[in-house]
Amino acid sequence: MLIPKKNLITVYERLFNDGVMVAKKDFNATKHPELETVPNLQVIKALQSLKSRGYVKQQFAWRHYYWSLTNEGIDFLRNYLHLPAEIVPSTLKRQAKPEPPRPAKGFFRGDDRPRRDDRDRSDREGYRRDGGKRVGAGSNFEPQFRGGAGFGRGRGFNASNN
Repeated sequence: MLIPKKNLITVYERLFNDGVMVAKKDFNATKHPELETVPNLQVIKALQSLKSRGYVKQQFAWRHYYWSLTNEGIDFLRNYLHLPAEIVPSTLKRQAKPEPPRPAKGFFRGDDRPRRDDRDRSDREGYRRDGGKRVGAGSNFEPQFRGGAGFGRGRGFNASNN
């Protein structure tokens, strides 16, 4: 497919800046949601071309294409867009580590309540132990499975009538 160079450069710049690109599988969309000047079909075809050359990895799920740059793709786009080596995609930039949250007083730490393991549980022991008694159905319990009641393959309530 012939894609105008202006649109191709727009797609490549966006891909290089973010390091990833997403496009819905809608070939009739008049524009890509992130790139208002480029039709969605041209975005998909440009990135399929990069995929066939091994410059991006493609993932498809729920009618959406997901592309991520490979190291070879970064080198290719850097040469194609005439960018210096200091500029890298945002997926490769290190983010500043956020300050760990301080533990809140009360429920988590600094509380005067006893820990769960140290509590007195003598009031709960009565219902958990059977005290030597046999638990379950009595000795005269004889379950009967007679079929019927709408279950099975339609033999009827009285299964003995073949």
